[in-house]
Amino acid sequence: MDYQSLGASSQKEDVHAAIKDSGSGGGLFPGAFCKVIPDMLTGDDESCLIFHADGAGTKSIIAYLRWRESGDPAVFQGISQDALVMNIDDIACTGLVDSFIVSNTIGRNKFLVDANVIAAVIRGYETMAAMLEPHGIHVHSCGGETADVGDLVRTIIIDSTVMSRGKRSDIIDASNVVPGDVMVGLSSTGQASYEPMANSGISSNGITLARHAVLEHGYAETYPEILDPHVDASMAYQGRFHLDDPLPGEDMTIADALLSPTRTYTPILKRLLYGDDASTRIQDVVHGIIHVTGGGQTKCLNFGKGIRYVKDDLFETPRVFRLIKEEGNVEWEEMYRVFNMGHRMEIACTPDFAPKVIAASKSFGVEAKVIGRVEESTNPGKNELVISSPAGEISYGP
Repeated sequence: MDYQSLGASSQKEDVHAAIKDSGSGGGLFPGAFCKVIPDMLTGDDESCLIFHADGAGTKSIIAYLRWRESGDPAVFQGISQDALVMNIDDIACTGLVDSFIVSNTIGRNKFLVDANVIAAVIRGYETMAAMLEPHGIHVHSCGGETADVGDLVRTIIIDSTVMSRGKRSDIIDASNVVPGDVMVGLSSTGQASYEPMANSGISSNGITLARHAVLEHGYAETYPEILDPHVDASMAYQGRFHLDDPLPGEDMTIADALLSPTRTYTPILKRLLYGDDASTRIQDVVHGIIHVTGGGQTKCLNFGKGIRYVKDDLFETPRVFRLIKEEGNVEWEEMYRVFNMGHRMEIACTPDFAPKVIAASKSFGVEAKVIGRVEESTNPGKNELVISSPAGEISYGP
């Protein structure tokens, strides 16, 4: 089983090809994780803006199934967190981690998704904002749009658009990643001090592959709206598990594992980037922050130039990913290309700063360690990635 055959793409090659000549440019810092533009609201040459749009993707289908089976719409509150975190943590990779202005968009099939679900989604945004407030991270809601688009959306899709404003001098430009840096990974599993429960590490990427690999085919027969009719039926929902089944080896169900809300690392990044130690200019020691989302562990290939990323000490593969691999007979190369595989935030920094990154993460109960290093590429001007996997060394790049 692989992502492409299920109608999804981890690299979105066709999208990138379609926009490569759009002329939109890379903004003020072309190598930054997000596009940074001039502050056109005030005209202040020292400040900048970031607008970002993303969502929970097909994770809302699993929430839909859980709701239909249990009758409890509260499951959708976690999907709101997914839609929000996929935006704010991307923006945080640029160094802006303080204030976020949010507008949400919900597209639903009104015949299948009622107003109780919409109310739960809105409560989810409010809960997430309240969780971040004590850490000095302010999320301001501007409302949003709920559209009844049953001819377009089979169940429900939950997206957000987020804006942040900050100083240009605070921006971290990932084009500054250089040979000699180390890569520190922040775990996607366990329970952070600001989280109400343990996290499987699944986040919001690769859910199409996850649900088809793990969940049993009866769901597609009972709820045909959860399946794109263009997908080969022989690959759809071919797992052995029901949502209430236990995740083997863990104290959580399959539903708990697949619906674990995407962890935000913003409290950690704020403490790391804007802590009490003012003796070091953060850009001198932190050269890039990479949110391991679309593209999985290969996301780093988009940052820096002439870089060879070597990831030879990753976290042990979390059980949820091992289950997906085994149930879907997915190649290791595909797993690393689609999923975070154990850490969803990585920081390229000088070796002497790595202990501070690890300490900041662990102060919130999130495991962290040096998972690799940065070398000079063997292919001049091109980026490469080498991962040490259970199946041996896997290489990505040109």
